[in-house]
This record gives sequence, structure tokens and C-alpha cells, in this order.
Amino acid sequence: MTTPVEHNDPVNAKILAVSEDKIQGFVREPFLEIAERSGTPIETVLDRIRSMLAAGTVRRVRQTLVATNLAEGALVAWKTPEEKLNAAFDYMFQKDPFSGHVVIRSTDGATAGSEYRLWTTVKVPAGFSLEEHCSLLAGRTGAERFRLMPAKGIFTLGVGHVRRKSLEPGSRADVRAEMLGTAVVRLDDLQWRVLLALKREFAVEEIGPSPWTRRAAEAGVAPDTFFKVAEGLSAMKVIGRFSTFLEHVKPSLNGVRVTRFNALFHWAVPPGRELEAGGEVGRHHILTHCYWREAGPEFKNVNIMAVAHGTDKGRLLEHKEAIDRHLESREVPVAYTNVFWGGRSEIKPSEISPAAYRRWLEQSRCACS
Repeated sequence: MTTPVEHNDPVNAKILAVSEDKIQGFVREPFLEIAERSGTPIETVLDRIRSMLAAGTVRRVRQTLVATNLAEGALVAWKTPEEKLNAAFDYMFQKDPFSGHVVIRSTDGATAGSEYRLWTTVKVPAGFSLEEHCSLLAGRTGAERFRLMPAKGIFTLGVGHVRRKSLEPGSRADVRAEMLGTAVVRLDDLQWRVLLALKREFAVEEIGPSPWTRRAAEAGVAPDTFFKVAEGLSAMKVIGRFSTFLEHVKPSLNGVRVTRFNALFHWAVPPGRELEAGGEVGRHHILTHCYWREAGPEFKNVNIMAVAHGTDKGRLLEHKEAIDRHLESREVPVAYTNVFWGGRSEIKPSEISPAAYRRWLEQSRCACS
């Protein structure tokens, strides 16, 4: 019998409801943890995750990092001539290891900042300049302008597309979301070796019991040392979640979609109210991301941004309206709000290694000479 590989298979959905974003921090036996939390035999969990990864239903399996604490990063909006837009997209995705999410966005009408069609996340390791990196990218892609929007605080960061499918508009946590800061930490050589081994994506054949044993050897340390360092990194808040990332941008081999629409919500709230507003927005369960970012006058001074995914555009707007009503009920003034819709989109993990950045920078200089 062929193993089901679609995300909406009942057993797969049960596993994914846990494995997408419920395993927080470093866990020594992540697949066993998924099995126990989902109430599914470990053999079934391993078989299903291997099969979904091989089929492309799951895009990648990896230990995520809180990269905002490891590298200087920002959401970047690019004003690029329309005729160069797709080529710029290709360059960011294919040739810049430090760009992560790459999305072409649009609005439902001519609004503040709507001429900024290309949006990316960019990170450069500590000691290098984000502004200089983006200037280099602008020169390579023909972008006329770019706007850096570093995160000043994080209120929501997760995925969980499967469990969000049935949410009602207005569904939210009982308490306001707490803000996570974004101060960059410094790591020593041993911590970097363990971290780089931790973050590498899992191949199908690596999905099994005790998955970190090989990674410890890769880092050149004993398993006990690997665990100790990894748990220390987790305590430092630089380890995110262990996750099976669904392919939510493209349909599966059988044409099944996880999501169809990607909405970037914007709110402008009065200076001094960002912590409160972000906490009230970030408590809503539909959101996969919620940040305090300063977008500047070109975007009418938007300072709270959030992302939601869904299969129905109207339903996403209902979620947005529910958040708007909640802000009003909490007496949080909103001077301006907007929605940027995602179109063409690609996602890859951003490289954060200082050594990798130095190599890339040298190669880029050689290519220009």
C-alpha cells in the first residue's frame, strides 16, 4: 500500500498539527516528541514525514534558528522597474544566500508604497553592513530604491498552516502577546560549529531515531557535548523550533494546495503604542508572523506588520477586520492600515555564517572586477 503524502490525509494532518511549529527549542529526540504529542506511533511518524518530504509535500525538515538574534536583518521593500521585476526576483532567490523570503506583492489599488513590488527578508552576519549589502543587490538587480525595515520586536513567529485552516475570525489568545527582543548575540567557535550542524536541512535518509548523533560528528564533538552546547544555545534564545515546513506556496504533485493567499497586513499606530498594539495584534491565532517594524513616510508610517495565509481571500479579510475591531475595542488608534498580497514567492533559509558571508563577498568582488 502506498503511504499517503498529502497534508490533508487524517494521519498526516494529525502529525503536521504538531510538527509544523509545536516543537519549540532544542529537543534531543524531536521525532519521538512529535509522536508522543500527536498520539501517533513513532514508526508511523517517521514513515509519514519521510514520505511527505520525498514527495515535496513537506518542503524541508530542520531545526530553525532565531536569526534576528544571530545576524543583522530586515524586511526590505524594493522599488524596481516593472520590466526588471522578475529578473530581480530570480537574482535574490538564486544568487543571494542571505535573502530568505522573496515575494512579489501587490495591493488592491494604488496605495502608499504600492510601487514597491518586490519584498525580501535579508540577513547579514554581525560585523557586516545590511545597508551595504542591499546597495550591492540594488546595483545587481536595477532596483531604484529600497526601504530597510528591521524588526524592533517580534510578537508572533510560527507556521502551523494545517491547524489554522479552521480558525474563526477573531480567534485569539486570552492574553496579549509578549514581545521578543532582537539583540544580536556573539557566539564562540564551538557554538558556531554546533549551530551550523544543527540548522542543516534533513535528508530523507536522516529522518530516524537519535538524529543528532551524525550532526555531533559533523561538528567534531561528542554527542554529550553537542547536546550541552545546543541546550545552551536554546537558553540563549537563538534556537527556534524543530519544524516540518509544508510546501504552502505551490500545489502538491496531485494539485492539492495548503494555502492560496499570503497577506501582509499593515497598521500605523501612534508612537509609544507599538508594544501595546503589537501585543494585541499578535495574540490572534491566524497570524504566522507579527512584528514591530518602522516602514517610514512612504508607507504612511506603518509600524505594526503581520502575515496570514489562507485559501480564501475574503476569509483572510474577515480575519483582518476582526483584528481591526479588536484594536478599536482596546482603544488603540490606527491612523492607517493596508494589505499587501503575495504573488510569486519563494522561500529559503538565509545563510548567517560570517565565514560564508566573507566568501560570498570575495566572490562578488571578483565577479565585478
